[in-house]
Amino acid sequence: MTVFHPYDVAALRAEFPALRAGSAHFDGPGGPQVPRAVIDAIVEAMSSPLANRSSNTTGGRNADAIVVQARQALADFFGADPGGVVFGRNATQLAHEFSRTLAKTWAPGDEVVVTRLDHESNVQPWVLAAAHAGATVRWADFDPETGELTADHVRRVLSDRTRLVAVTAASNLIGTRPPVREITRLAHEAGALCYVDAAHYSAHVSVDFDSFGADFVACSAYKFFGPHLGVLAARPELLRTLSPDKLPAATDVVPERFELGILPYEVLAGVRAAVDFLAGLSPVRAGTRRERLVAALGAIEAHEDALRLRLERGLAELPQVTVHSRAASRTPTLLLSVEGHDPRAVSHHLAALGIDTESGTFYAAEASRRLGLGDRGGVRVGLAPYNDDDDIDRLLAGLAAYVGDRVPPGLGRDRLFVTP
Repeated sequence: MTVFHPYDVAALRAEFPALRAGSAHFDGPGGPQVPRAVIDAIVEAMSSPLANRSSNTTGGRNADAIVVQARQALADFFGADPGGVVFGRNATQLAHEFSRTLAKTWAPGDEVVVTRLDHESNVQPWVLAAAHAGATVRWADFDPETGELTADHVRRVLSDRTRLVAVTAASNLIGTRPPVREITRLAHEAGALCYVDAAHYSAHVSVDFDSFGADFVACSAYKFFGPHLGVLAARPELLRTLSPDKLPAATDVVPERFELGILPYEVLAGVRAAVDFLAGLSPVRAGTRRERLVAALGAIEAHEDALRLRLERGLAELPQVTVHSRAASRTPTLLLSVEGHDPRAVSHHLAALGIDTESGTFYAAEASRRLGLGDRGGVRVGLAPYNDDDDIDRLLAGLAAYVGDRVPPGLGRDRLFVTP
């Protein structure tokens, strides 16, 4: 695998086979493209002897090594203890499993806090679990004008009956990054646990389990170049106090007792490769994998923020376009609406030009409605580490052509189509 020192977007792009098709990808929030190193790791795992984990056969030993290595890689990714790293089918499934487990300790009159900013996967599991336990759901709002979800928004709905606060580390719709550490502190002061959805956040910013201070932090590996797999980090000692539903013959050891059935070994091999690929983007050659991951995500954040600012300056020249992503701290994820146009039509127009965006509410319907966009939502433009200035130029030219404005200087209409 190529190692990039310093951040070299051209060299990085060469590692992604899918980019050869020529599209400008702004669909990263729904899952970015995958680097060759991850694809090769999955193929290697499936091409080698593989069986259920054991010490008896080569295949069993290979499977065991894959699990151990993947758990350590994700522990480095979170800055957490590998003994507290739980694998699941995806982040949504993990939220459902943990909500049901935690709800065993709830009673009528207890309260659960969710937010109107969150993806439904960090709302509905808690709403359903509360209903089964007879607990009350309380909603933390956010400011639709600024896009901010503050600690005060959460404080207003806390009480001495609060048992859990579920909050996103970054909105998948508008990118807002709430003050998770402060929200976690408030939850703990109220005697509640805090469950953080870091799925969108993890693609753009280094996740720091200790800094968050939360009890549970979950994400999905496909958000950061890996295959589809959910991952959760918690303190091993907390996990030992929880009793998930499982088969009687299944292990009672933590964290394995939360992993139902046989793990997807080839997928875990790909996840480990994704973490190593990210660490390879570090501008610093020395240090532990965790240290290189932090440095790499810092370089990615700087690269993406520079592109975001350039994109926002270009969008400001198109008065028909409204940007709904406005929070002071946010990921490079912009939700747009074009005056008088259905967001699906805008996205289809761009796709015809080889510019891939997405439209809708992206399972954040509460947030979309709060923004006044209803169930149609908007056009989501998400930046990824492999985006470059040319991608930005193509998007701005495509939007300018759509709204009938002159194409901005230097962005001739010949830039709208790029041949692979």
